[in-house]
Amino acid sequence: MQALLALENLTKTYRSGGTQLTVLADVSLSVGPGETCAIVGPSGSGKTTLLGLSAGLDLPTSGTIRLAGHDLGALDEDARARIRNEHVGFVFQNFQLLPTLTALENVLVPIELRGGASPRTAAAELLARVGLGDRLDHYPVQLSGGEQQRVALARAFINRPQLLFADEPTGNLDGDTAQRVADMLFELNRTAGTALILVSHDLELAGRCGQVVRLRNGRRIA
Repeated sequence: MQALLALENLTKTYRSGGTQLTVLADVSLSVGPGETCAIVGPSGSGKTTLLGLSAGLDLPTSGTIRLAGHDLGALDEDARARIRNEHVGFVFQNFQLLPTLTALENVLVPIELRGGASPRTAAAELLARVGLGDRLDHYPVQLSGGEQQRVALARAFINRPQLLFADEPTGNLDGDTAQRVADMLFELNRTAGTALILVSHDLELAGRCGQVVRLRNGRRIA
């Protein structure tokens, strides 16, 4: 089975003043269709950098990234954006909902960015699955943090992505709410057959993934 995401020998360095800062050094990993992978490590270990490179939001200093069969290093920014829109969903720690749109309208944003017809029924069904069937017309300011993250989950799955990137998806939520959101994330992921790459400080959450990648000082450790 071909990997959905394959990273080989990724290194990322930045110039900082007169010195060169290495954020990632020689990191490789592979995730197949439907597989789950957690990236863990202390703050500053390179987790979010690795996630951004994996999604083609940035390019490595050296190494290769293949996403859904495409060599991201060979593509320009517009082409990488198209690949993301066709194959990838995102969930972030700070929800990133648009404040002027209702819950339903926020879920529809990825479809509209792709230029497709608005499947309002599908969006409403996803919101119902995450327990927000009665909140379709509420704006983010009218929703709790946990409810906003559930809207973000529905939005991430509306395009039926092959791969979901989740960056600290429960980081801003209290314990009970975090547990409910995590359960919904894994349930949606399982039923959709989506591969998942999860960045988290929460080792219990990470342990629910089939593969755990540990980073320290930008390097993958056993």
